Amino acid sequence: MTETTGYSGSGLVLVKNPHLDLMEEDVLYHLDLGTKTHNLPEMFGDIKFVCVGGSPKRMRAFAQFMRRELGLAGPGEDGPDTCGGSDRYAMYRAGPVLCISHGMGIPSISIMLHELIKLLHHAKCRDVTIIRIGTSGGLGIEAGSVVITDTAVDSSFQPRFEQVVLGDVVVRSTELDKGLAEELLACSRDLPDFPTLIGHTMCTYDFYEGQGRLDGALCSFSSEKKLEYLRRAYDAGVRNIEMESTAFAALCGLCGLKAAVVCVALLDRLQGDQIRESHEVLWEYQQRPQRLIAAFIRNRLRLPAPRRP
Repeated sequence: MTETTGYSGSGLVLVKNPHLDLMEEDVLYHLDLGTKTHNLPEMFGDIKFVCVGGSPKRMRAFAQFMRRELGLAGPGEDGPDTCGGSDRYAMYRAGPVLCISHGMGIPSISIMLHELIKLLHHAKCRDVTIIRIGTSGGLGIEAGSVVITDTAVDSSFQPRFEQVVLGDVVVRSTELDKGLAEELLACSRDLPDFPTLIGHTMCTYDFYEGQGRLDGALCSFSSEKKLEYLRRAYDAGVRNIEMESTAFAALCGLCGLKAAVVCVALLDRLQGDQIRESHEVLWEYQQRPQRLIAAFIRNRLRLPAPRRP
């Protein structure tokens, strides 16, 4: 069974679950929120942008950065973790921007997205843009390059997300918003100090063997087989590899959210498997997608760039 993308003409976030209407209360357990315990429209109804990333610390730092970029906070000011009662995810606000961690891998981001999408639905948010900001392994590109995903593909280079539901395999489209990707690329032209490109992103279920690494606790293939596979991926249009994009694209598309994936490449996987850059270099690399997204949000809000110290 194949499910395809569906967008709401009203701009509302869709949920495709008739059982929700029969529930007296919807408890968003992993976010420590609920429809009876919290006034979700009052708390979140004005959200226009959602940015998600793997690490709680990184998303806290991004929220701080966005508050400065939007002129909402002075140096050292911080906002509370809205999911403070949960140890699974962290959530911070910067005006109309919601910043949420999703952990590592498809299972973790899937749980977060189910509850996030219901949150946006219950809050009656409209015209929300959601962007995954992350790190990745590059493929045939310079370390530090930022990849804007046009198509999320699986380990066979196919644009699909397969989910087993009640024993049946459900295939979902991983289409991302092409106009949004082009808009992000246009914003990157104002950030010429690092390369930015559009390409396919391959999503795997594993960091080691699933991505063709030779340095895991297990390895069942030769270095020649690894390079042959990665070259086939490159020839299929793949420019980076991570572990969340297919599930992200599928769930967001089905629920009417315009979505993008923007990741920096920490290395070129055709040249090796282990990340050897210093912490200082890696920290600067991780700022690159955040700077691009900040420029995009400022453009959407018609705000000038803040003065730099």
